[in-house]
Parts: sequence; structure tokens; C-alpha cells
Amino acid sequence: MDDDRPDVLLTGLLFYDLVLTGLGRPPTPGEEIWTGGMGCGPGGIANLAVAASRFGLRTHLATVFGDDFYGEHCRDVLCGQEGVDLSLSRTADGWPTPVTVSVAYGQDRALLTHGQEPPYSQDVLMGDPPDARTALVHLEARPREWLAKAAANGTRIYADVGWDPTQEWSRALLDQLALCHAFLPNETEAMAYTRTDSALAALGTLTELVPVAVVTRGGDGAIAVDQITGEYAEVPALDTEVLDATGAGDVFGASFVAASLGGWPLTERLRFAVLAAGLSVRHHGGALAAPGWYGVAHWYRSLSDPELRRDYGFLADRLPADPGPPVQHAPVTPPAPHTPVGPRACEGPN
Repeated sequence: MDDDRPDVLLTGLLFYDLVLTGLGRPPTPGEEIWTGGMGCGPGGIANLAVAASRFGLRTHLATVFGDDFYGEHCRDVLCGQEGVDLSLSRTADGWPTPVTVSVAYGQDRALLTHGQEPPYSQDVLMGDPPDARTALVHLEARPREWLAKAAANGTRIYADVGWDPTQEWSRALLDQLALCHAFLPNETEAMAYTRTDSALAALGTLTELVPVAVVTRGGDGAIAVDQITGEYAEVPALDTEVLDATGAGDVFGASFVAASLGGWPLTERLRFAVLAAGLSVRHHGGALAAPGWYGVAHWYRSLSDPELRRDYGFLADRLPADPGPPVQHAPVTPPAPHTPVGPRACEGPN
């Protein structure tokens, strides 16, 4: 393509994730439970960055790294291993990288996190954001100034939203959709913010606010409307064993953007995102569970189910001739830290 802008622009809080899986039952106070599996790696906003980069998208991330082992490890993985551009990011002296312990059980997980407010806000990190083809954002109650600037630059904003701990689900947050091209909440969030009682009713309300509305439904798949093309789509989830659901929604969002940048029909975009999210839950963690082109190609070429081969037949024309090497999944323990020499080539100023 002639467009040399970044494909995806991201900003948000980064975490170092330690994921424990294989619990026979939930833990209770006063006891010790040994788990059957463990993985570690970058989390938080890194989930979106790695998922996008593994589909070959030029991905620029603005985040803050602590000047500790966790920050150094996450920076090395994102820049050195995954090819994410960190020129908008900073390392904060004396600030600890947030750490999350994720305990996966059944189809869900519980999170324990330690961290502090980062010393640089999203607006400070972004400044005047670079022109980009898309931006993937988590909407928050307080609008971010950089978002309006990016939209004014012609960047298409793909947004989702997180759980509201107050459970007030203020409809004022939906005012930010005026800046957005697409909105991709899960069904619980979509129904709460739209004051509706079904995913389909929530989708109907959202189509009045944003050109492309998607509602993810976990084990029931996803539904979407694209008002630009006049398409409606509903697809089932991938039938798969869930090891760890951490970051599956982020993988869905990044995959939907990748397919949208390719100009695919809505049903194909939705199937592709559902597939990538379904493949991600087979592995530990969020960021390093993303399948990338290699994972999708391996799954498709090993398919024997005739119904799935029919539903995903479009991949025969979509997969790159060379899907690249196998992706690296979350290790049990990270490599030993090293001492950086010279300036951090992939990162912006402190």
C-alpha cells in the first residue's frame, strides 16, 4: 500500500502479567493450592500492541515503563521480539511497573494488581498524535484530549470500554462515540450503557451512535452492524478449550482492525476476530497468547471439520503466502535482565 502512516496507534497502561492456570478449584483464605501451569509477559495495553503487530500492522505504542526488571523485560519483548514502535513511550525513573497476578479458573479469571498512577498521562505521551490509519482505544469517563486530535487528523478510532467499578454506567461516556468509527464492547457493557436487556437491543441503540457497532458475546460469539456498507453479521464462537481468557477481548479488537484495514466484508471481519480470540485462550496471558498470522494459518491448514472449512474458507485467499515463524508464547520464567548499553533505540525521551 502507498499509505506509509502507522497502521495502529495505541496508548494506555502497561502491566507485567504473571498468569497461573490449572486450578482444580478456587483458592480460599488460609490454604495453599499448587497450579498446573504458569506464564509471564507484558499485559494491559501490550495485549493490543502484540496482537496487532503479529498481523503485520505497523504498531506505535505510547506507554510508560518502570525503571525496574519488569519494565525492562516488557520493553525488550515489545520492541526487540515483537517489533512494536515505542518512540512515543517513556521510562520513568523510580516508578514501579504495575504487576498483575491472574488466576485462571474455569472460563474466567481473577486479577490481583499492584501499581501506582503513571507519572505521564496519555495526553502528555501523545502530545500532538502522529497521523495514523487507526487508533485502538479504551474509552474512560474523562475524555482524553489526544483522541479528538487524532480523529481530526483523519485517524479512524476503534474503541472499547472496560468494566465500570461504580456500576453507574454513565451514558455520558457514549458521547465520545461521536469521535469513533467503531465501538466493540462486550454484551454486559453494551446492555449496561444503553439501558437495554439484550445484546441485539444494545446493538440497535449503538448503531445510532457509531458507524460500525460490534457486541461480543463470549461463548455465544459476536454480532455487528456496519452502517457504511449496510451489512449485519452474527457469528458463533470458536469451540475450544479455555486455558486462560486474559486479553481475549483485546485480541478480538486488534484482529477486527486488521481485517477492517484489509477491506474485508463484515462477516469475514467478525469470523476472523472471533477465531483469533478463540485461539488466544488456549495459551497463557494476553499479549503473548495472540496467534498472529502463523497461528491462524496453522489452525486453518490443519482443519478437518467440513463445516469450519466452509465457514472459514475465505482464509484461503486472505492468508499471506509466508505467515512467518511460530509466535513465542508466554514463558514460565522471563530471561535474566541485561544492562542496556547506550540510548534506548526503540523508545522516546524520558
